[in-house]
Amino acid sequence: MKTQKKIKRIGILTGGGDCPGLNAVIRAVTKSAIANHGWEVFGIEDGYAGLIEKRGHELTQAQVSGILTLGGTILGTSNRADPFRVPVEKSKKIVFEDHSDQTIEHFHQWGLDVLVAVGGDGTLSIGKRLYHKGIPVVGIPKTIDNDLRGTDYTFGFHTAVSIATEAVDRLHTTAAAHHRVMILEVMGRNAGWIALHAGSAGGADIILIPELPYSMDAISRAVKKRAQHGKKFSLIVVAEGAKEKGGKIIERKRDPKNPYPVKLGGVGKYLEEQIEKLTGLETRSANLGHIQRGGSPVPADRNLGTLFGTHAVELIARQRWGHMVCVQGNIIKSIPIAEAVHQLKIVTPDNPLVVASKAVGISFGV
Repeated sequence: MKTQKKIKRIGILTGGGDCPGLNAVIRAVTKSAIANHGWEVFGIEDGYAGLIEKRGHELTQAQVSGILTLGGTILGTSNRADPFRVPVEKSKKIVFEDHSDQTIEHFHQWGLDVLVAVGGDGTLSIGKRLYHKGIPVVGIPKTIDNDLRGTDYTFGFHTAVSIATEAVDRLHTTAAAHHRVMILEVMGRNAGWIALHAGSAGGADIILIPELPYSMDAISRAVKKRAQHGKKFSLIVVAEGAKEKGGKIIERKRDPKNPYPVKLGGVGKYLEEQIEKLTGLETRSANLGHIQRGGSPVPADRNLGTLFGTHAVELIARQRWGHMVCVQGNIIKSIPIAEAVHQLKIVTPDNPLVVASKAVGISFGV
């Protein structure tokens, strides 16, 4: 039987891209850890960058009071920092070094007993590696893309869908007024959950997602068919990672220092040019970009963040190291982090919302 570790001080970091609901998690972890267990809570600044560079500060109940409704994260974040892959310039070239031992040393110098890692696939994958090197880790899933396995939803997703749906609604009126084809490009590198949910909720005519490569012929046929039936406009929602059959994902730029060096963006503009050429119809595109990540979280994400944060504290109390909080069928539980990060959760052709969307006449460009 394993000896139970005496918990006195826990650390928390938020890694990867920011998203609405992070502050709800920080608040829930801090308040429940202090009030229910008497633990100290230490906030690590800017994700793993703070752990690598030894930057952080104490969190108190007073410091997290009033942050529930705020977007972003009071701790800061980084989608570049990785203790196992730190970019260093040598001889005018970028090389990557493993600084994980130094990072672990900082963890112990702070007197931390456990690390709460809040983030998506990248952040939790790093957390899993630190766990295998001896750091007690508990994970909390965060991504607006909703592409982590083992959990029905991740906080941030509902807010992103709400923002994207409002954008579709607004484009609807201008598309109808000017008799145009309007394209909205949303986030979704590998998974089309935002495009699917926002496109369905906003009444889009065409939804394009990474999981279902599209055909320009199919898209032009769908647009022309609407025009032939008296519909003088069309709405298209496309995920940034959507690609043409036999084609490549459209890149905006590359950043060699970033763990995800390929930066996507531009598929909406590409579609605009192709649709005008193939149909002769006036077409415009808009890229929602980081607007999807910003602002106050919707109630669903505030509540999910609170549920995740408080359950993470209970996992610590039970010493369930290497586990991630999740929601399955409205039940808050946990699974090993390894199960969540080994493969992305993607949209399948038989997904009920895909089937329902097709039943009401929405095209997926295939």
